[in-house]
Amino acid sequence: MEAEKQNIALHIESLSIGYKSKKGNSIVAKNIDFNVFGGKLTAIIGVNGIGKSTLLRTLGKVQPKLSGSIEINGDPLESYKPLELASEISIVLTEPIASKNMTVLELVALGRSPYTNWLGTLSIEDKFKIESALKQMELDALQNKKCHELSDGQLQRVMIARALAQDTSIILLDEPTTHLDLYHKVRILKLLKSVAHETNKTIVFTTHEIEMAIQICDKMLLLDGSQNPFGEPCELIEQKAFEKLFPSDTVSFDSKTGSFRIKK
Repeated sequence: MEAEKQNIALHIESLSIGYKSKKGNSIVAKNIDFNVFGGKLTAIIGVNGIGKSTLLRTLGKVQPKLSGSIEINGDPLESYKPLELASEISIVLTEPIASKNMTVLELVALGRSPYTNWLGTLSIEDKFKIESALKQMELDALQNKKCHELSDGQLQRVMIARALAQDTSIILLDEPTTHLDLYHKVRILKLLKSVAHETNKTIVFTTHEIEMAIQICDKMLLLDGSQNPFGEPCELIEQKAFEKLFPSDTVSFDSKTGSFRIKK
């Protein structure tokens, strides 16, 4: 039991997320409780506007929590200094990259910024981490290409490779499969799962691809504005959590197939 406790990468308790202003707090979601263990691929799902991206940004300390606690590898999130946090958490948001004129190799190498000196000189270890990230995301053949020459799917793999090169125990990804076709969605999610399982990294991502997440993820958090159930996909199916996700007169969930059906 003690060993399992030590393997908790993310411990979230009674968390409320949203935005602070002079007029007071604007709560987007509350009552969020879950633990994520090392080596697991976890999806955050829910309807539009429920707070998926807000939660991810809060976990990455991009924006402050409103209340509750977030622990990273056993320590409070707020106890981490910026450079310390950069060695524990890497985050890939939906904002476009600053310059697509960089090569794939140059962009992935930016992941080593927390570890390089002020000149940005890459050590042998830095170069090894970069090469490893390129291989894991199957980008070896593209490393000298300019980012503006890449397809959306290729660019998304580059962004993930940059996070991998940062070599953190936790990786947070906001909608990593947006704008991709079915093949590339599946390819990226399978790559993420293999990275989590083979390197013991904790990977958490937001997605609208619920059926895909059910098939491939180890754990899922369903933000629903009230209970926010968390567990293995099969557990959530047994709890009928997905059946409450959308209005029943529009979309229904088939627990036998793990898929949604449009009400005609």
